[in-house]
Amino acid sequence: MSTTAWSEHELAEVESRDEVRISSLRQDGTLTSSRIIWAVRLGDEVYVRSVNGRGAAWFRGTRARHEGHLEVGGLAKDVAFVDIDGSDEIEDRIDRAYASKYRNYSRSIVDHINSVEARAATIQLVPR
Repeated sequence: MSTTAWSEHELAEVESRDEVRISSLRQDGTLTSSRIIWAVRLGDEVYVRSVNGRGAAWFRGTRARHEGHLEVGGLAKDVAFVDIDGSDEIEDRIDRAYASKYRNYSRSIVDHINSVEARAATIQLVPR
């Protein structure tokens, strides 16, 4: 799979918006309905989590082809869904990114996105 890097403008757009829209590519090549989720920037990478874990419909949809589409602000981008290694180090860094970006929300909401269940449903979005 050939991938490209996020531009600084694209990363800034993700970083500046609380919500993004994500849809996944079905086996037949059509996109699912988009879902609103939270995304974080970590350096030059973008990550999303399913607050409801791996059983959430949108997360299960990412498993079909590991490809989809991201919309945030004026940005529309085809992406690949890449499973991360799940190491505590990267998960802890993503936890901190969520806690920092969404610090104006109730702590219970942020704690939920950083729960064990949500951490198990973390994926990196890679431009394609």
